[in-house]
Amino acid sequence: MIILVGVGHVFDIKSQIRGMILEETPAVVAVELDKLRYATLRQGARGGKAPLVYKLLSKFQDRIAGEFGTEAGSEMLAAVDAAIEINAKYALVDMDIMKTRDEINKNITFGEKIKISFAGVSTLFIRKKRVEKELKKFHEKEEQYMDEFGKAFPSIKIALIDKRNEYMANAIRSLDQKFGSVMAFVGDGHIAGMTQLLADMNPQAIRLSEVRNWKPAENVGDDGQADPTSSVSYSFDIQV
Repeated sequence: MIILVGVGHVFDIKSQIRGMILEETPAVVAVELDKLRYATLRQGARGGKAPLVYKLLSKFQDRIAGEFGTEAGSEMLAAVDAAIEINAKYALVDMDIMKTRDEINKNITFGEKIKISFAGVSTLFIRKKRVEKELKKFHEKEEQYMDEFGKAFPSIKIALIDKRNEYMANAIRSLDQKFGSVMAFVGDGHIAGMTQLLADMNPQAIRLSEVRNWKPAENVGDDGQADPTSSVSYSFDIQV
């Protein structure tokens, strides 16, 4: 059984994610992180060796997350903490950020660099209300949204979306075959592509809009934090 859960890194959805995991009790909780990004989230560090597009996105996410009353990436840590709480395994299933960086640096065009620079400046003026509006447009016309992004930033889309979709889908497939049930938390923009790649496994997809409206079971707290006395299973950065 595979459940793909779409998340948004700027929204305060920690309690919903914890509730979903405690209610479903999967054998493995998979998250859209690699070792480096997981470590930096735990340590509260940002930027580092990430590619420019990641750094720009990270700064934007940090600012918007503050407007939503949370910290960017906190939903991923909540998923790992919930896995620990139920003594499930957790897996870091995203592609190594350094490989993604090298892929972008090798193939990015000058035109894309210029567009990214302008995009980075424009994000300074985007606020919470605009994010909600764009998210609604994305959900209404997701395929068109992705097509337009691919036309504007072809090499970036391949590196950030397409190749990572394939990598994470393969990792989740391997986990499901080994452990029998996987609940994977990935950015909502990855859900459609990964669902298609895993179609033969008949995955269940839960989109971000559903996650934000999720009502935890009565016995699940609303702080999204794991019991610090819980025993730890083990984690691994699966290789495919």
